[in-house]
Amino acid sequence: MKDGDNSANRGIPQADLTGVSDDTLAVRAGQQRTTELEHSEAIFPTSSFVYNSAAQAAARFSGQEPGNIYSRFTNPTVAMFEKRIAAMEGGERAVATGSGMSAVLSTVMALLQQGDHVVCSTGVFGTTTVLFQKYLARFGVQTTFVSLTDPAAWEAAITPRTRMLFLETPSNPLCEIADMQALADLAHRHKAWFVVDNCFCTPVLQKPLLFGADIIIHSATKYLDGQGRCVGGVVVGSEETMNEVYSFMRSAGPSMSPFNAWVFLKGLETLPIRMRAHCEYASKVAHWLREQPAIEQVFYAGFEDHPQRALALKQQSGGGGVLSFRVRGGREEAWRFIDNLRLISITANLGDTKSTVTHPATTTHGRLSDGDKEISGITENLVRISVGLESPQDLIADIQRGLDAISQLSQ
Repeated sequence: MKDGDNSANRGIPQADLTGVSDDTLAVRAGQQRTTELEHSEAIFPTSSFVYNSAAQAAARFSGQEPGNIYSRFTNPTVAMFEKRIAAMEGGERAVATGSGMSAVLSTVMALLQQGDHVVCSTGVFGTTTVLFQKYLARFGVQTTFVSLTDPAAWEAAITPRTRMLFLETPSNPLCEIADMQALADLAHRHKAWFVVDNCFCTPVLQKPLLFGADIIIHSATKYLDGQGRCVGGVVVGSEETMNEVYSFMRSAGPSMSPFNAWVFLKGLETLPIRMRAHCEYASKVAHWLREQPAIEQVFYAGFEDHPQRALALKQQSGGGGVLSFRVRGGREEAWRFIDNLRLISITANLGDTKSTVTHPATTTHGRLSDGDKEISGITENLVRISVGLESPQDLIADIQRGLDAISQLSQ
């Protein structure tokens, strides 16, 4: 490069980021500067793009020439976000969508067809269960739900029509951990896709592609944003597979807005340092909860005596920021605990810098049948907390306030 040549300031080529740490990828990957040489990523809030000629427009639409066409499926800001999260996950390509659920929908609509069969873990987000169980079933895609941690159950559920194994690990909200490599091997023996929702861990704590996953799904709304500002989703995988997901997204339109993509880019810049703090603070809260007489059981992926501790050490670099617990009693006690919190926000979102609390049985998993709730361990006395970045001591004091309110019921 000659002195005074600013071409390097247009953005760092992806090849130059090979082998760098997640901390660097989170800040630098994917950025492409304009001729204005802006330091922060640019937002392109435009619905369409112009062409130099009719011939160029035709070449863009046919795919003969790369470039922007229409923001439903090509936008520079969205593309920067896609490149950055793909680099962090170690995938070849990512496709951004309008929400986490549209990421799930885009994946299954792109890869499955009538008559196909899915094996899905019971410990997934409640709406994911509804999507598979109710809506995909209408189009001839059948789903069998099995225990996340029972390899024999996964094997027994496989049929000649099985085309996908789908799970979240750690699970929502009981923090169970799947053996990803074993399930990936099972899926591939049967020529099925292995899809992992990596929302709880993010690529900072866990990289499912390293353990055989074909596709990773995120609700970018959660930790990737990290401050509860925008809704979005993303799918990561090989170039070939993502071409199919992209084709569906282009045709059906569950796309991400440029503004939301810019917010997620800013969120990714602090994701590594945030995830380390979430893990540290959640661990302190989880261990304290275990000592409280009003608590029956605490679920946290970072416990030293977690049933899948060996897998946690192999697959994850931290326990994450989400925990759940059962209070002594039922719904009345759980709601009383929640209603007496003053610092922790009552909301179903997670992955925020602000700690949040929810009652899964009546919110995130409220659409499940009583039988499905029982199978998934979603009891009436279960409470989920996403530990944010407030002082752990202040969070513990707030939780103590809620537990004291439960104790008053028995007096």
